[in-house]
Amino acid sequence: MTLPAIILGIVIASLVGSVFHLWRGGGLGRLVTYLILCQLGFWLGHWAGIRMGWEFWSVGPLRLGTAILGCLAVLAVGYWLSLIQNPKMEKTVKKGLK
Repeated sequence: MTLPAIILGIVIASLVGSVFHLWRGGGLGRLVTYLILCQLGFWLGHWAGIRMGWEFWSVGPLRLGTAILGCLAVLAVGYWLSLIQNPKMEKTVKKGLK
């Protein structure tokens, strides 16, 4: 893996996370979460593409196709998990507001 390929991967994963943040909104914490999830998913997808021997949309040594699929999958699961709310926490917050 070359340094330009690593930098390209970081830029593409960050771009996906940033676009998702623009689409779904949120504060700075959400942006950081989306960027971390995208980086994790991108490099896991790249690694999975190498291990399985898939050369779907490769750019040099970077398995871009599987990396983007991994990025989107981890981002979707992370976003879905962030929507889960704790009922006990909601009661505590409501009591504090009264």
